Amino acid sequence: MRFDTVIIGGGLAGLVSSISLQQAGQRTAIISTGQNALHFFSGSFESMEEAPRRTVELFAEAGIRLHYSPGVRLTPLGTFRDAALSLEDISLFPTPQFGRKILLVSFMGYLDFFTSFLAEGLEKQGMSCRIRSLDLPEMEQLEQSPSEMRSVQIARTMDRIWEKVVQEIRVLLRDEDTVVLPQVFGLQDTSVPGRIRQGIPARVVFAGTMPPSVPGIRTQMLLKRRYEVLGGTYLMGDEATGADVRDGRVRSIATKNLDTHGLEAGHFILASGSYFSKGLRSNPFRINEPVFGLDVDYAEDRNRWYHPDFSGEQPYMGYGVRTDAVLHGIRDGQPIRNLYAIGSILGRTRPELGSAAGLAIRSAFVAVDEILKSDPE
Repeated sequence: MRFDTVIIGGGLAGLVSSISLQQAGQRTAIISTGQNALHFFSGSFESMEEAPRRTVELFAEAGIRLHYSPGVRLTPLGTFRDAALSLEDISLFPTPQFGRKILLVSFMGYLDFFTSFLAEGLEKQGMSCRIRSLDLPEMEQLEQSPSEMRSVQIARTMDRIWEKVVQEIRVLLRDEDTVVLPQVFGLQDTSVPGRIRQGIPARVVFAGTMPPSVPGIRTQMLLKRRYEVLGGTYLMGDEATGADVRDGRVRSIATKNLDTHGLEAGHFILASGSYFSKGLRSNPFRINEPVFGLDVDYAEDRNRWYHPDFSGEQPYMGYGVRTDAVLHGIRDGQPIRNLYAIGSILGRTRPELGSAAGLAIRSAFVAVDEILKSDPE
């Protein structure tokens, strides 16, 4: 099978680049194992400090509304991080103090929402907190299995009973000016968070939970749907296993499901992620990129891979594949002219492109622009 561009990885970087190329008239294919960092997505796009019109428009066309308001966001542990661009239902605040009295609401049996940590963090910022848990009969079946009491399973239930949740919270409210809820709403129906805000006579803030991330999975679903509507080929549950690279160009790649029937293309994008999604692999002696054998920038001394303080910034998370100025992947010191590496597989090797979601989006657009202005071969 031949395409204009083949993208390895169905996460944020892979989806943004593939949608952009499809919109430009290319015929593309995504190879996705099914697991990616969007399952951990906070709902905010780190290191997107400027108003990013191109990003907002691409997401809007997929049915995802973003808002831009430089400030801070609330983390699941009650701390605050700088943020500027977020999903519509993720609150951003000018300062870490967003209310006077806070009602923290969770659900009986739900262990992935840490109300005590949230309360401790908010009270350090001068906010008074009261914690309550809703006991909902609709969740009794989920409570029978701890594996079912996860954010995604709860979200499927909440999209059906959100009106009841609103009624219960209205009864609980005293003199609080703000209600903080776990971000387990709007998985299938994106209007639910807004309706909850309209139904509660106080400010409503949705706080993140332990993964999997409901806003992340919802974002992936909507971007994937947009890509397929544009005519893209999404090879779900497949994995790139190797590549035919000759004379400084990728000729084709092999996948686990297609076996000897390689995927040919004029261009290839490597958006396979970092260690979590096996875009990078390590052993006690080295870190490698398994599909193309790209050069990886890492310390030879393994003792320098990690920081003794577990909570400190770990050096190995900054390691990534080497690229040239326009993100061509480098192998044996030479760029592969039709291969681009984007997203978290870059680690911190390209700090000018930002980090996390910001890195994914910026690097995706760099690769797209280079592909579209290059002559087809």
